Amino acid sequence: MIGVMTLPASLSDSASLSAPSAVCEVRNSSIHGQGVFALCAITPGERIIEYTGERVSWEETCRRNEEKGGPINHTFFFSLDDGMLIDGGAGGNESRWINHACEPNCEAVEEDGRVFIHALHPIAPGEELKYNYGLIYEARHTAAVKRAFACFCGAPTCSGTMLAPKRGKKGR
Repeated sequence: MIGVMTLPASLSDSASLSAPSAVCEVRNSSIHGQGVFALCAITPGERIIEYTGERVSWEETCRRNEEKGGPINHTFFFSLDDGMLIDGGAGGNESRWINHACEPNCEAVEEDGRVFIHALHPIAPGEELKYNYGLIYEARHTAAVKRAFACFCGAPTCSGTMLAPKRGKKGR
């Protein structure tokens, strides 16, 4: 199973940003490869950018991942409440480069099948934008899987992984 980014249940206003952002840019990141950085001060609750890309089915997502040969731990697929996914690698914008962090300064919000990135805290110019991916991986979380989904955010409370915790079984 490939990792996909899941969304919190919170929703916000309906203004949209789908054009290139004037408030952030892609640069090299100390967290991982490329990252997205604020160009100006951003206030808590502010909608920063829309996560864009082609809407695809789970079957198409699996086909694309298999065609590329994986790896499962590096995708631009963002899961939606209706079971579809956004493939940020196909027609996506700079939002696909926002890195994971265990102490995020942003959150992803789904509204009407679209995903927007909002600030959780004040973000200073030059600060990297980060949100908690909370990747769902249904297979067993072995040491190898955890290494494949390792987190390098450097936060004092870093969990060491981008994976969401497994849910306990009910009825025990």
